[in-house]
Amino acid sequence: MRSLLKWTLRAVAMLILAAVVIGIWKREEITRLMAVNSLFAEDRIVGNFSGMERLFLTTPMARGDGPVSPLPQGAQMTPPEGMEAWIAERAVTALVVLKDGEIRYERYHHDTMPTDRRISWSVAKSYLSALMGIVLEEGAIDSLDDPVTQYVPALEGSAYDGASILNVLQMASGVTFNEDYLDFNSDINRMGRVLALGQSMDGFAAGLTERFAEPGQQWQYVSIDTHVIGMVIRGATGRSIPALMQEKLIAPMGLEADPLYVTDGFGTAFVLGGLNLMTRDYARFGQMYLQMGEWNGQQIVPIDWVAASTEPSAPTAAGAEQYGLQWWMAPDAPEGEFYARGIYGQYIYVNRARNVVIAANGADRNFRAAGANDQMIAMFRRIADAM
Repeated sequence: MRSLLKWTLRAVAMLILAAVVIGIWKREEITRLMAVNSLFAEDRIVGNFSGMERLFLTTPMARGDGPVSPLPQGAQMTPPEGMEAWIAERAVTALVVLKDGEIRYERYHHDTMPTDRRISWSVAKSYLSALMGIVLEEGAIDSLDDPVTQYVPALEGSAYDGASILNVLQMASGVTFNEDYLDFNSDINRMGRVLALGQSMDGFAAGLTERFAEPGQQWQYVSIDTHVIGMVIRGATGRSIPALMQEKLIAPMGLEADPLYVTDGFGTAFVLGGLNLMTRDYARFGQMYLQMGEWNGQQIVPIDWVAASTEPSAPTAAGAEQYGLQWWMAPDAPEGEFYARGIYGQYIYVNRARNVVIAANGADRNFRAAGANDQMIAMFRRIADAM
């Protein structure tokens, strides 16, 4: 009996020791997995969105050696009626409004600071679109009609086999992908766990095998499409997205702070939502697009690409929100109005007719409520009209 008890205690001790060793060995992965599970918690969401480098693997991008591009202070805007209530209801954490390239309003909320580097979420998609336009003009990619497998052979046999670059840019790949953030087992949440555990985003994309429609036939917002755009750019150029973006887009813009990208365990940038910048630097990107890709006397993004990517071209349903090449337009958008949009209230809104750019960050846990996006666009329009 004593012998059995002795061996039982030894076995328990060995199991405890093994658990401790595994916990230490996998500490970072466990920490990131816990971060994914509490990322949007009410008491953590604001701090998390301004500190992603504490929670995930990241890679920095240098802002470059040039001077910070100026954003002059203009006459302060008188906030339109209802704006303060809107800020509170939509949990806006940062708001920068430009008119004629001047800062007319700038405020930060929920104890955030101007120097915070805030997570873009899907606003990052519009940055990758800009990079695609640059790479296309430089000749690394022959045509948007090329199949994605021409540049990414690893996607042969996957759900992306047969889709063109244009199809994925327009979110019309037809690939089955559940984007329900409230479903633990959805594809978007499984993808989050891939990031947390340091696994491969490329492998995740290549592992998708089902389609709900043939490529080009139907629009459906599928975030993994943007990752495939990144795969195409990397395959065409042989370079990483952070390296290319730093050279072609970030350094020429004269940003205030070094951006960073969330990455997977292989150092591959989370291009569909992992870009982190200061809110004023998001505003600079919007102003560059308002100016048809020109910034500080340099044509950074080709004019034709800016025009094509910010006009409705995707096969969206009649009367619904419209989509271009990783940019959004409202159903009733006038010419020259478009926006980048990310979950929980991240926006870059451009109104060319009013010469207004609005960069907004938020921690809106009710962002999926009926009418929330319409409310955001309506307030952006009221702000634009107020100046």
